Amino acid sequence: MEKHIMLPLTEELARTLRAGDTVYLTGTIYTSRDAGHKRMCEALARGEQIPFDPADATIYYVGPTPARPGQVIGSAGPTTSGRMDAYAPTMMAVGARGMIGKGARLPEVVEAMKKYGGVYFGAIGGAGALLAKCIKKCELIAYEDLGAEALRKLYVEDFPTVVIIDSEGRNLYEEGRAAYLHDRKQTAES
Repeated sequence: MEKHIMLPLTEELARTLRAGDTVYLTGTIYTSRDAGHKRMCEALARGEQIPFDPADATIYYVGPTPARPGQVIGSAGPTTSGRMDAYAPTMMAVGARGMIGKGARLPEVVEAMKKYGGVYFGAIGGAGALLAKCIKKCELIAYEDLGAEALRKLYVEDFPTVVIIDSEGRNLYEEGRAAYLHDRKQTAES
């Protein structure tokens, strides 16, 4: 099913999304990769605030390239999400709800998604220049010393994603593979 949603991603909205849905996101998202996540989780462990309000936030796992003159941002393709698996449950525990990246997630992340009503969106790897066209504003908000891994606040319009894992733990990667293998078996038996 195709859906167009306005962020922030509330728990109520997140729970309406299903693995396999095509979702176009409009609104504010934040960028962070493993170095930024590590710093945020260390700050949370010390009882400190992180550089943005995580409540109902969507975090895009991306390290964009520098913008050329006249551009908002450079190429902005997704990073492999498994690099954030050690930090994702902590981020969801403080209110972050959506994650955008590519690749599989650990069972601990899926369990946290079910507990907190989280959603894992997949973005198309290798299409960073195309995805950058959906980013209308980009603001550096913290950890400038991390370069591409600094935290940024983005405003996106119709940013294309697919729900890979929904808030009930349904996983498009697993369901798609099972359907493919079933279809191959049916064809072989015909």
